[in-house]
Amino acid sequence: MIFGIVVLWYGLVPVAGALLKRYTWFKFRNRFNGFRTHPIMDNQTYWQMDANEGDTRVFRFFGELESVTDRQALWVRGGELLVPVFLKNAETYLLPMQRNEGIPEISDPGEEAPEKIRWERISSLAEGAKVFIGGQLSFQEGRWVFVSTKENPLMVIFYDGPEHSLATNAIWAGRHRGEYFNLVTPYALIIGALCLLFVAAFFLPRPAFRPTVIVSIVAIFTPLFPLVPPGLLFTVLYRRLTWKSRVLRAYSDLAKLPLHYFALLDGNTLLHGKRVLPDGETYGFVCSAQLPSEVHEGKIPMLIPEITEINRNSWYIFGAVRPSELLPSRPKDPFATFGVLPGNPTKFAQRCTAKAYALETFAWVVLLTGIALNVFFLRMVLSLMI
Repeated sequence: MIFGIVVLWYGLVPVAGALLKRYTWFKFRNRFNGFRTHPIMDNQTYWQMDANEGDTRVFRFFGELESVTDRQALWVRGGELLVPVFLKNAETYLLPMQRNEGIPEISDPGEEAPEKIRWERISSLAEGAKVFIGGQLSFQEGRWVFVSTKENPLMVIFYDGPEHSLATNAIWAGRHRGEYFNLVTPYALIIGALCLLFVAAFFLPRPAFRPTVIVSIVAIFTPLFPLVPPGLLFTVLYRRLTWKSRVLRAYSDLAKLPLHYFALLDGNTLLHGKRVLPDGETYGFVCSAQLPSEVHEGKIPMLIPEITEINRNSWYIFGAVRPSELLPSRPKDPFATFGVLPGNPTKFAQRCTAKAYALETFAWVVLLTGIALNVFFLRMVLSLMI
């Protein structure tokens, strides 16, 4: 019975919370990626649209916070446009402040995740804050407005930094930690501790069950086992391995960013030809046997920051393809990926994912070994006491 309580409330429930948290951020990345192929709302597009009451279309919109109303609505100005955004049922996030352009070379992708914020926090934001809106634009009462439904909520992201780095930073930061300590963990630990205290109190008046009482009391402190020597060394190694696994998963996400525009066949991306972006610009890539000098000059960014080796057979440069230029350049669409990847992006992403799974599996083996070692020593101590 004691073992079952420990496994359920100290193990299964917190781990389920961690998996739910990971799935939540998986949905965030998927929804964000889904908006990348939708057109951007600008002044020209706005005035060219034919409108009938109740019409809805999906757009992206970049602007600055103009004002906030009491009706949970924002007025966002983008260029010459001033568009109302109704936040009921919307998913609203605050992206961490960007210290430098691009992805830092040493960073935990889950260290500063986008913060999901409520209306009270939004109303306190300063005028002029940069905001991205993705979702349905509906024609209501003679004008176009951004609205949410439960099935298709708006995605509203307040951010800092240039528009063209928003996609990369949102995907990187959206690879959140799936840690043991999450929103459900405190409740699970409290319930588990109360259950164990109840077991101890129930058997306390019976001298024959003294070992059960001692084991129940000791079991209350099970969550602390990974933090006690000698198992602590295994826990430190576990955290290092999970950090590296998370970084590799984030690298896989970054490598897949340009693949979003290319077709899929049998689960593999077809990397050939060119694609037309929502704004009509031609998007594609160039494969080079050597790393272009423009990368060293800072004109073309590396999409994977830790890749510094130059002894590779091929480099893929993604961006806007223009007849007058040998190499792709930065697209006008800020969400279209521009940069260099080491080798075929599909294979690179698959390698990163496989390494991440292997590291994460090994990390759990290390953690459980450390806990088992602590349990072994604790059992020896208890045997002497009992």
